[in-house]
Amino acid sequence: MNLMTLDFASAQDSHDGCDDASHNHAGHDSSAHHHAPAAKPAVPEEVQEAIRTLLRFAGEDPSREGLIDTPARVGRAWLEYCQGYREDPSVHLTRTFEEVGGYDEIVLLRDIPFQSHCEHHMAPITGKASIAYLPNNRVVGISKLARVLHGYARRLQVQERLTAEVAQCIWDHLQPQGVAVVIEAQHGCMTGRGVCTPGVGMVTSRMLGCFLQDASSRREVMSLMGRG
Repeated sequence: MNLMTLDFASAQDSHDGCDDASHNHAGHDSSAHHHAPAAKPAVPEEVQEAIRTLLRFAGEDPSREGLIDTPARVGRAWLEYCQGYREDPSVHLTRTFEEVGGYDEIVLLRDIPFQSHCEHHMAPITGKASIAYLPNNRVVGISKLARVLHGYARRLQVQERLTAEVAQCIWDHLQPQGVAVVIEAQHGCMTGRGVCTPGVGMVTSRMLGCFLQDASSRREVMSLMGRG
């Protein structure tokens, strides 16, 4: 197998414009338009009161000056942290490109940074994911792989399920010959509480199709991910 591989940082610079080019008219200068900042979402009073209750439980006084606006801020933050519940990640894979000239080599996007929260302690999960697939006549704009990852990551998660959901979504909607997803992340519930071991990373993987069934293909894609 040959390979098309990109590190996420460089991929953003070189390909995001290509993915979104169809949304811009020729000669259109988007910088000429200035939009007012979006209004902050309202946080229901019962949510704010729940956060005040949590502050009291932790030993704080939610009425002191520094915490007056904290309940609303925390509510808005959690809307952002969990915005994946309000989207279907598979929509990012609906636009595919079949005019790829018979391209049948591995497509790999490495080291995509992401953030999530664990469903057990609601503590942060931060890490990087590498996503590869072997096309079967259909490819997708590479930024869409990152969007699928973020759609699932921005929920309460466990890393094993996150890894499986990303792989299965790509498998179901692109119908490739194989999918490989490897995630390495640090969990705040382990680094900041309990056993308190900062710097420890957890690695999970999900292989489907040829990367599961063929040992040689699996070794190759793992090597390309830097895990050979």
